Amino acid sequence: MTDTPNVLWIMADQLRFDYLSCYGHPHLHTPHIDALAARGVRFTNTYVQSPVCGPSRMSAYTGRYVRSHGSTWNGTPLRVGEPTLGDHLRETGARAVLVGKTHMTADREGMAWLGIDPASEIGLRVSECGFEPFERDDGLHPDGPGQQWSAYDDYLVSHGYKSDNPWEDFANSGLDADGNLMSAWLLKNSRLPANVPEEHSETAYMTNRAMNFMEQAVESDKPWLCHLSYIKPHWPYIVPSPYHDMYGPEHIVDPIRSPTERDTDHPLLRAYQQSRICRSFSRDHVREHVIPAYMGLIKQLDDNLGRLFAWLDEKGLTDNTIIAFTSDHGDYMGDHWMGDKDFYHDVAAKVPLIIADPRFEADKTRGTTSNALVEMIDLAPTFMAAMGCAPKPHVIEGRDLTPLLHATDGFSRRYAISEHDYSSSEMARTLKVSQENARTVMIFDGRWKYIRCEGFPPILFDLESDPNEFTNLGRSDAPEHKQIRTDMEQALLSWSMQHHTRITATANVLARQGNAAERGILMGFWDEAEYEETTGKPFSSLKPTGAPPFKPANE
Repeated sequence: MTDTPNVLWIMADQLRFDYLSCYGHPHLHTPHIDALAARGVRFTNTYVQSPVCGPSRMSAYTGRYVRSHGSTWNGTPLRVGEPTLGDHLRETGARAVLVGKTHMTADREGMAWLGIDPASEIGLRVSECGFEPFERDDGLHPDGPGQQWSAYDDYLVSHGYKSDNPWEDFANSGLDADGNLMSAWLLKNSRLPANVPEEHSETAYMTNRAMNFMEQAVESDKPWLCHLSYIKPHWPYIVPSPYHDMYGPEHIVDPIRSPTERDTDHPLLRAYQQSRICRSFSRDHVREHVIPAYMGLIKQLDDNLGRLFAWLDEKGLTDNTIIAFTSDHGDYMGDHWMGDKDFYHDVAAKVPLIIADPRFEADKTRGTTSNALVEMIDLAPTFMAAMGCAPKPHVIEGRDLTPLLHATDGFSRRYAISEHDYSSSEMARTLKVSQENARTVMIFDGRWKYIRCEGFPPILFDLESDPNEFTNLGRSDAPEHKQIRTDMEQALLSWSMQHHTRITATANVLARQGNAAERGILMGFWDEAEYEETTGKPFSSLKPTGAPPFKPANE
């Protein structure tokens, strides 16, 4: 136990905000996550900075927008020198430890250019988003040249699950009635039980590894942040018994979609809907196979979190640990005639966020709901403040949520921003959009959601009159809608003009820039009297600077 609270930051991959009972799902009961909300704050308007794993996470780990850190797509490296939460916390003597997924790609070329050995301590931190990797596993081990062998694969082999790819053959495949191995990459196999017992699944394994870390950490006097980053319910959609058949067609909520959406004349929206993944998830029989498995994965996650929270109570860690629970983005599941993620409807860009702060200052907000407009980049400054790190407004673009947790003044936001680089997608190829133009940006003010689509008309939704986001007002001739579009464009311009790369401009640097006269750099002064009148200091107080006056060699 330390005076500084520890932080357990739980992130589930591809978890929709509305697939938890505390967020209103009628059939999927998640009592352990609900219990966390009952002793913390449940946020209802939290938006990710990109509806894609990699860039969303890089924003969460840096506290910065995608346009700032530059990792715009999965596999785009986070550049060397980009400061992260782990880097900031180390300055306070705290540890930032990873258990699970980051989806981060190391900037190998940048490290080589700077002469940094990837195996060195600095190289390891640069390669792992600034985290100390207790267990790194991104959870995607497909067969092929890029297959990743992980400690989880070793774990499966050690328990008798042996193959060239244990992750796929056991954790992410099932057996049909004849005992044939059926890959969960194929959606038709989603209802099969995973070919591994629940206690050896990815979710159970990562829960155990987090407890392993915290068991060791209690022996240290250092405060810690543990980022427990679950791989599921991200695809492949398959879950072990007994979760595979807990839910059926009667538990599937109707899709959020309308015929008018299907008839859209917006080129980009139409290209999304006509992409292979979206066409697949628009079919009802696909939803009927996948959604019960997706729900089972979430139920399994909740049960494992119950096990974890009970363990924290048993070890006496609950009273000194801030617990934050969230997701990196949602999942369309056929809503809006779309699948996977990659766009800005709430089912993809809005995520659950629950923060339980054990400090007495948070007592007045326990069990409450906040409708404040929150971004994923707000978590980094919140954790930094809790662990004693000085604010860094020249680096961090997120905003500290502590005022919302402690019911004090100091938090406000007019807009949430999210960005997407679709240059490597099917949509860019279909529309023949170049790499530099395959970009969209969403700005949302709590009512109006405006999406700038480079090279195409904008998209506008009014979530007050159209909460399901069915009607695109991007080309409406109504004066109100024209004005909203103009206002949102101006807001995006203002946001884009803000400082976002001046991360070396610390307070000391800015102070030096502002007191040039005190350092003897006298620009624009006519004489000594003007200097003294302007600065309020005697000219004689200036200390000589530079080299002595030049004297010829013969003197």
